[in-house]
Amino acid sequence: MEKLSNPQKTIEVIQKYEFAFQKKFGQNFLIDGHVLNKIIAAADITKEDFVLEIGPGIGTMTQYLSEAAGKVLAVEIDKMLIPILQDTLAGYGNVEILNEDILKVDIAALVEEKNGGKPIKVVANLPYYITTPIIMGLLEQHVPVKSITVMVQKEVAQRMQAQPGSKDYGALSLAVQYYCDPYIAANVPPNCFIPRPKVGSAVIRLTTHEEPPVKTAHEKLMFRIIRASFNQRRKTLANGLSNAPELDFTKEEIAAAIAALGVPAGVRGETLTLGQFARLADILGGV
Repeated sequence: MEKLSNPQKTIEVIQKYEFAFQKKFGQNFLIDGHVLNKIIAAADITKEDFVLEIGPGIGTMTQYLSEAAGKVLAVEIDKMLIPILQDTLAGYGNVEILNEDILKVDIAALVEEKNGGKPIKVVANLPYYITTPIIMGLLEQHVPVKSITVMVQKEVAQRMQAQPGSKDYGALSLAVQYYCDPYIAANVPPNCFIPRPKVGSAVIRLTTHEEPPVKTAHEKLMFRIIRASFNQRRKTLANGLSNAPELDFTKEEIAAAIAALGVPAGVRGETLTLGQFARLADILGGV
């Protein structure tokens, strides 16, 4: 069967099923074989791998994943796409399709059921509006994942690998880097999709750390501190933390903790490293 990465084939399938793109699902289908090969290569998929694909669309990338992986579980929210997937993936025996909203699925339970709890690889061309909740959900729930290779908005990929002091650096950078090593594998222009998105995209691979690069006895507190310090970027770290409703420390306690960290009183959150945030959490948490 001819691959769906041929744009003519994609248009044929869309017309055959009279499929209507839904804005609410952020649907942009990939139509570039080179990009698909880059994604498979970046994800380093082998026949040993169980792959979770989020948002398979009409099955374009699923076909490539099926040929490279041992087993593929494709989770698609749009029920209109299920009959199309059953058709386009009919010849691919190692693919299972699940019609669910990935944000409501207990992914850890799914991995336990489908792969005996062994680590999986996640590959996806993600709708931009749910990129962060999906990635953070996978990481924060400690789902057994070897790597997450995803197509995201280019600026989101840049934020994930941003370093302290840069304009892209923020809570997402710190969260991703606490759990993973991010690597941008390819930049992808809008003409590689139907319909064309308005912004450039990038393929980013997040390889999960066996152990976080920094140690803290207060992981949840550290993330609350991180969020509070970036919620009001123009404020100093001391003011950001003092004004945060989710933190329960006095101005004096915060000032003392910042002093104990050995940074100036007027420091801004965006200049702190992940290690400094971990240390700050331990100081405030009373370790």
